[in-house]
Amino acid sequence: MYRNTRYNRGFTLIELLVVIAIIGVLSSIILVSLNTARSKGYDANRKSELRQLQTALQLYHIDHSSYPLTNGQWWSDSPNGGNRQIWIPGLAPKYMNVLPKDPVYTPNACGGWGGTYLYRSDGNNYKLLSHCPQHSSVTRTPKSSTFYDPIRTTWAWQISSSQGVRNSW
Repeated sequence: MYRNTRYNRGFTLIELLVVIAIIGVLSSIILVSLNTARSKGYDANRKSELRQLQTALQLYHIDHSSYPLTNGQWWSDSPNGGNRQIWIPGLAPKYMNVLPKDPVYTPNACGGWGGTYLYRSDGNNYKLLSHCPQHSSVTRTPKSSTFYDPIRTTWAWQISSSQGVRNSW
């Protein structure tokens, strides 16, 4: 009687290539969804920090009957904002422990203004920006959003003390 001594051990090259291709497609889908989740996390952090700053500014206003002054200039810890560690004067440490930094702080982006928070005040009004946030969905901010900035529609989020400041500064 004839016996086949050759056994089929393992997979063929084609089968291995198909499995590797499937794994590659699945991993690329997972990486894209992780990037989206990371961006949403950064965005949530930025919005939360803007709200915290807004609350601290309101408490400051209650105590001093005005907002911290910047003489109408934008202040920040970025190179174009003067590299100020205290970019909202008088707010830390009484109203906040420390002033926040953008979660993806990139001060040299956007001509030296990017990936940072900006503050401007004349004493009566203020405006806070999350300016050129990196890894963000700022371009998809609806006009009805509290954070929508009509001046910088595609590259900043804002919170301000009044509608007039929101539409002008």
